[in-house]
Amino acid sequence: MQTIAVLGAGITGITTAAKLAEQGFDVTVIDRQRYAAMETSFANGGQLSASNAEVWNTWGTVLKGIKWMLQADAPLLVNPKPSWHKISWMLEFMSNIPHYERNTIETTRLAIAARQHLIDLGQKWGVKFDYSECGIMHVYSDQKELEHARNVTQLLAKGGLERSELTAEDIKLKEPTLQGNYIGGFWTPSDSTGDIHSFTFGLAEAVRKAGVQFMMETELSDVSIEGKGVRVTDDKGQSHYFDGVVVCAGVGSRALAKKLGDRVNIYPVKGYSITVNLRDELSRNSAPQVSLLDEEVKIVTSRLGPDRFRIAGTAEYNGDNRNIRQDRIDPLIKWCNRHFPDVSTESVVPWAGLRPMMPDMMPKVGRGRHPQVFYNTGHGHLGWTLSGITADTVAGVVAAERDKQR
Repeated sequence: MQTIAVLGAGITGITTAAKLAEQGFDVTVIDRQRYAAMETSFANGGQLSASNAEVWNTWGTVLKGIKWMLQADAPLLVNPKPSWHKISWMLEFMSNIPHYERNTIETTRLAIAARQHLIDLGQKWGVKFDYSECGIMHVYSDQKELEHARNVTQLLAKGGLERSELTAEDIKLKEPTLQGNYIGGFWTPSDSTGDIHSFTFGLAEAVRKAGVQFMMETELSDVSIEGKGVRVTDDKGQSHYFDGVVVCAGVGSRALAKKLGDRVNIYPVKGYSITVNLRDELSRNSAPQVSLLDEEVKIVTSRLGPDRFRIAGTAEYNGDNRNIRQDRIDPLIKWCNRHFPDVSTESVVPWAGLRPMMPDMMPKVGRGRHPQVFYNTGHGHLGWTLSGITADTVAGVVAAERDKQR
């Protein structure tokens, strides 16, 4: 096994391609977009956040989804229109509630392990991505949410993460520009931020120069097992044969997996962001340096260099829908105006992307049914955070299969 196709040029696809190239494989990346990182890896919240490793599988999440179903600006919005995919996914989501603690601990462990892999990739391949070891501060305005966070902190600690509790006064000291009536928070100094698009695009260009092949603007019509390899066919009828394939296609992974004989029950969960361009000195001085997560409204922020302030959040269960809804963007702008009133929101760039989420909120990493099929997908809201470790893991599995066949 020497020739490997990586299906998808987002963060998981490009990190996987880099790790496979380091293992000596002849790698080809295939994607429908013209450039790498043009979909879900384009403008996320920017956080590399082990502190956000808590999985969502709780009855509280289910009840909030029901409560907010008809509230257009709710942090969690579920389109009530039924589909078998949505229903089956939600039933599996609820069946994983008993595994909440185990999966939160394991996700924390993965997130911590991922840090050095991502840094090493950036350094080895010379990628610049506005990386900042700024720490992440979770802030709370509700006592019940704060008490829940104390329980989560204990689970994170079991996964190896240390974070400290903050008073309202501590919050002001950590980030003086933040306005709001917060009653407490948590501080994780080991967390960081960076621009996912700059990293993914830069890494793609670096590995291209090193010999990784790219088939961009290529829409796949079929992928099938053929002998001891895999045949990939595009919508123009052209086909290519590879010894193996790694599916890293985000929300498209479910359909590809079905063609390859596997069930990977990914559901698209839409998230939104705005990038606030800090065009004047007052805005630059008034935007936070610390990365934030406002737990009440589930909004995260990252400072991407001196001139950009990223604000992201919300989860929308609305199928394969990429529309940027203004009624979902407005709460992000209003949040900025309320909590950072001296930051001008005159120049705001909106975005929406589909998070590929498994029902247990654990990524699908490793072998498929057939020995020449592998997966690195389904990372949900933590694709940026987990990409370094899952790419290394799947590359190791592919390399082990190659060595076994020798």
